[in-house]
Amino acid sequence: MSTSPGTLPFDDSAVHTVREIAQQPVLWREVDRIVTASRESLDAFLGPLVARRDLRVVLTGAGTSAFAGQVLQPALARRLGRRVDAVPTTDLVADPRGCLAEDLPTLLVSFARSGDSPESVAATALADQVLTEVHHLVITCNEQGRLAREHAERPESHVLLMPPASNDRGFAMTSSFTCMTLAALLALGKDAYDGVAERLARAAESIIEGAAADRTAGALVDRAPERIVFLGSGPLKGLAEESALKVLELTGGTLMAVAESSLGFRHGPKAVLNERSVAVVYVSNDPYTRQYDHDIVTELRGNLPAGSVVAVDAQTGAGTGAADAWPLPGLDDVEDVALALPAVVYAQLIALRASQARGLRPDNPFPSGEVNRVVQGVILHSLNN
Repeated sequence: MSTSPGTLPFDDSAVHTVREIAQQPVLWREVDRIVTASRESLDAFLGPLVARRDLRVVLTGAGTSAFAGQVLQPALARRLGRRVDAVPTTDLVADPRGCLAEDLPTLLVSFARSGDSPESVAATALADQVLTEVHHLVITCNEQGRLAREHAERPESHVLLMPPASNDRGFAMTSSFTCMTLAALLALGKDAYDGVAERLARAAESIIEGAAADRTAGALVDRAPERIVFLGSGPLKGLAEESALKVLELTGGTLMAVAESSLGFRHGPKAVLNERSVAVVYVSNDPYTRQYDHDIVTELRGNLPAGSVVAVDAQTGAGTGAADAWPLPGLDDVEDVALALPAVVYAQLIALRASQARGLRPDNPFPSGEVNRVVQGVILHSLNN
């Protein structure tokens, strides 16, 4: 075993994945600089659109990129005072007339690591076909991807490129997810999030250093769970979805992972629990919402063995209990949408450790190719007007 620049132990089965988890604090600072440098052109593009009362904003992507939209949707809807919907490209391509049923002026915000997935370009083309007026903000990690190239010179489009290092080479999206989410938050939220990138980066650095000593993710994985549940409310429900996907991907589907909202979990999904389950609850910073998160933490700690329930909480000690509380240091006053970025590092580390514990290769947990880094096998069909 050796040590990465981020101090995480790894072997040659996880070189890319470890590096891409560890590099996130550095890249978030770079994203902040990119958005700041692009502010004039972003404002010229976005300003006239968000000033329109009838504007609909659609956040779209596939898989992890779709979860970026889910994390952002509640916060951007409040911040913009406009209708904001998170619609996966996989839904939009399969049912464009349903997803875009109202012919409103639309800003389609497309998230794409590579920009080469079949649905990425198809979603923008179908929006152009179905809607009378649509504008495109493309946030991507790959300047050479088809999505970036097709929208680079279009007057109704703006391409926001992420740092090249965020175009993850590992199987699972890690730094690409957090960079694109942060970029959209800064671009559309504007000065409301000034200075937040540095605070998030410092928190993530603390998490990564703690994980290097196995005080968090390693200890949870050492319990050898059969099932893991991620819960969160509001923007943190999208984070729970992304967390479960990371575990499924990096463990090759061998560790069952479930995501729900803190309130929704009791309505059926709680049936997944057994004595070999662990649960991670992302606790909201909102005083009202966090009451529901506290309630489910207390309930689960009564259902599961000691040490099986973790509360990820920026306000450690404020209701969730000091034991089994994983901190988000220095972030007790930030919005949940921002909390999601350092919080997801915990899930990435859980997935990494669980993959290694199963003798898998995190950089390629599907060596036979049944699941691919860039989706294959999709046949795109024409939509007749």
